[in-house]
Amino acid sequence: MTVGGLLTSTQAPVPLRSISVDVVIQGFVADVVSVLQYHNGETNPVEVSFVFPLDAEASVYAFEGLIGGTQIEAQIQEKKQAEQEYENALSEGREAFLLERDEKTSDIFTCVLGNLPPDGEATLKLRYVQSLAPEPDGALCFVLPAVLNPRYVPQGSEGDTVLESIPRVPKGQLPYTLSLSATVESPYGINRVESKCTLKPLRYTTETHTAAQIALADGHQFDRDVELLIYYNDIHKPSVILEAGKSGAPPGSLMGNPALLLTLYPELPTPKPAPNATGEFIFLLDRSGSMDFNTGSSSDSPSRIQSAKETLVFLLKSLPLGCYFNIYGFGSNYDSFYPQSVEYTQQTMSESLERIKNLMADLGGTEILWPLKAIYSQPCQERHPRQLFVFTDGEVDNTDEVIFEVRRHSSSHR
Repeated sequence: MTVGGLLTSTQAPVPLRSISVDVVIQGFVADVVSVLQYHNGETNPVEVSFVFPLDAEASVYAFEGLIGGTQIEAQIQEKKQAEQEYENALSEGREAFLLERDEKTSDIFTCVLGNLPPDGEATLKLRYVQSLAPEPDGALCFVLPAVLNPRYVPQGSEGDTVLESIPRVPKGQLPYTLSLSATVESPYGINRVESKCTLKPLRYTTETHTAAQIALADGHQFDRDVELLIYYNDIHKPSVILEAGKSGAPPGSLMGNPALLLTLYPELPTPKPAPNATGEFIFLLDRSGSMDFNTGSSSDSPSRIQSAKETLVFLLKSLPLGCYFNIYGFGSNYDSFYPQSVEYTQQTMSESLERIKNLMADLGGTEILWPLKAIYSQPCQERHPRQLFVFTDGEVDNTDEVIFEVRRHSSSHR
């Protein structure tokens, strides 16, 4: 399991002192600036790297840091060009850093930063943009990535986050602080902002309620993800955002060009489904070793498991409210997210999306028959016709048995 944050060469976390996050949300896009401060309490220097997972809809556009007195700043370049310049710098004896996306997990970024001296401080500033998709109830959801919000985990409980190796401490004795403030701007009009975390009162900065500011309340205990749900008054109204190119960037470059975003979110009439037409949706994901291979001949092409996960996320977000669903993974054995299908709500969808991020092709062979039998043995939900979706590379040996089992249940499953 990936550990996030500032890490030593042995993957041990460097103690975190503070996190400061400023977010600007314009319509359907969030611009995030996070400043993280670390301290090396060891008596020896440690080689450190920064590892951080991001949402699939997020893109880093700036990264800089002060590592034991050494200032670094990353530049965005094409991958091959960046690798070539990195090699050239090393061969010339110059100090260089390479920030890149992990090849196996496309939502993990890493940057080797060099040595942090004993009793040294490291300050890292990360900037990224992220598109925010509407939730089933119409809210736009912003979630602070786990690596930027190391969780307090009560002692004795089981952790399942990317940060589970960080030492657990009693509640109220955390050695770091978090401040988060957000500015929301939208021509739609801002109705409200909600969160499971305690927030300071929403403060409108315009009479038309098209701009507002919100912040975490003092004393946040880090016992849950930092999640903001933004509700607009007229979310279906088209809008345009125009941003000038970055000052000083070369003309014609990625950061030098102006950018325009046109947002269209039409309100389509939703036909009222018949009482028995909502459905139960079962997703069966192949997690055998062969799913770790690339989808194409190029080394840059995504793995089969990554492509399957992206499709699964798309389908999961498209399910109708009130339906039932479950997600199975199979290889030499199988498992499922839930003992039986659960109702599709914002909470169950969010929980499942988080779990999908950590799925890997780590279950061995391709034994699809047994999970199929397990699914077919589950009683169907009343008035919810069952549909089964299978994601696999097709490398199955007992094809005849699988086809026979599917045909045997074709009258009650699709």
